[in-house]
Amino acid sequence: MTPTQPIVSVIMPAYNVDRYVRRAVESLQNQTLRNFELLVVDDGSTDRTGEILDRMAERDIRITVFHNQNGGAPAARNYALDRARGTYIHFMDADDWIEPRMLEDMVSLAGRSRLDLVITGFYIDTYYGNDGEHTTEVKSRPDALYPTQQEFRAAAWQLFDQNLLYTPWNKLYDRERIERLGIRFRPTFMDDFPFVLDYIRDIERVGVIERAYYHFIRERAESETARWRPNLYEKREEEHGWMLDLYRHWGLDGDTACMEMIQRRYIERLIGCIENVCNPACTLSTQEKISQIEQMICSDRAQLAVVTAHPRSRMMRAMLVPIKAKNARAAYHEGQLISYVKRHNTRVFATLKANR
Repeated sequence: MTPTQPIVSVIMPAYNVDRYVRRAVESLQNQTLRNFELLVVDDGSTDRTGEILDRMAERDIRITVFHNQNGGAPAARNYALDRARGTYIHFMDADDWIEPRMLEDMVSLAGRSRLDLVITGFYIDTYYGNDGEHTTEVKSRPDALYPTQQEFRAAAWQLFDQNLLYTPWNKLYDRERIERLGIRFRPTFMDDFPFVLDYIRDIERVGVIERAYYHFIRERAESETARWRPNLYEKREEEHGWMLDLYRHWGLDGDTACMEMIQRRYIERLIGCIENVCNPACTLSTQEKISQIEQMICSDRAQLAVVTAHPRSRMMRAMLVPIKAKNARAAYHEGQLISYVKRHNTRVFATLKANR
């Protein structure tokens, strides 16, 4: 029997992941911290996902499976949040897995230091081929405690710079704080980032664990990030606005290090938008693609970013040359090259991206 109240509520949306979901759930069952509940929302799966989950729930009282009509990951997470009972919340994707000490180490630090948020390192495992070959990239920052709002805000740019503050799943949240603030996932593309921003906006006590536990699995051929998205540029512009708003709220919009990080982040994602336009699935004509790229790179935002950012590699500095020159045709050819590598050589693309 499980105790009346679990220490951690793990929330997992699941949609057509019958190849992976058993591994995800078993990685939770193998946790050294035993007192958790797993709330899985089968989001209208049409494969064997629901069946696999129901069988696992029959053998483990800690697992509760909800079968809902397909409404997307934000709605699934919100549905589970409304039913969570744990002191803490952890989010997990059904095609990922976590190492055995993750929950115990996060809960221990959170309780010992009375934290509102614990952030850990994570792995990006990018698979290619058919025999399990993959590259692994580690994202982490040294162990740290930020007991005050001011200390966290001053250091947050370094966490953003290592991609530790974007995703919901390398973190442990205080459930009472989520409810007190009324935070939920928004029904939008990149829904997890606004949730994290809402949670950290006025946060007080934060801890960082350098060790990586969470394995984010990326299979490039099937990944959402490999598809052409007609509205990607508009979404990235919106996302950039969220970052600028956060740093204005924090009173750090004049801080050199913070602004350099934000502008470098923007220009890296702008290159991703150029590549997206050059994806063969994009229905625009060549001239329409070049015209759209011209609008992107000649905007005031892009030109501000390109002179403010300090790229970390020669490759990235070279990629900014067409943007600085406002040369849309050169940027288009650059985007074509990136798109080709992304689609045809996952290992090279993942390695170059990790070292950008």
